[in-house]
Amino acid sequence: MRIYKIMARLLDYPNAELMENLSGIIDMLKEDPEISEQERGALMEFISWMNIHDLTGMQSDYVQTFDMTPEHDLHLTHHLFGDDRGRGPALIDLSEYYKGAGLELEEGEIPDYLPLILEYVSTLDDMQARVFLGDAAKVLKVLAENLEKAESPYAKLLRIVEDRGHLAQAA
Repeated sequence: MRIYKIMARLLDYPNAELMENLSGIIDMLKEDPEISEQERGALMEFISWMNIHDLTGMQSDYVQTFDMTPEHDLHLTHHLFGDDRGRGPALIDLSEYYKGAGLELEEGEIPDYLPLILEYVSTLDDMQARVFLGDAAKVLKVLAENLEKAESPYAKLLRIVEDRGHLAQAA
């Protein structure tokens, strides 16, 4: 599913390659019939916001948004466990799940990092992807709400991910 791969890139730390390829991402969004008009509009609005920033500005905003504000942490188990001892076993379980699905994590990758989760989900069919995201719906909702309170443009991306998980729960 291309939309998950696109959102994984947009939610990851911005680099020069991403900023140089925003027009290619726009082309992919326009061509993909599996992306709803609402999702396409939100993604195009987000990319327009990115286009008014330079790389340094995007990186600064990203660090301020996700690294300096614990309520916006993209490591999903952080929102469930904080620094509690229960987080470790949850991360191990998720790593084992990925391994069973044939996905090997690179050294230093933490398995609950949302862009990594979206990369994994992009390899699934639509219903499998929605069910997988549905398991994290409560955390995604909290994260989206926190980003909306901060008036972060990233909130739009989180709402798309959350909505896709909710659709699986409704099915």
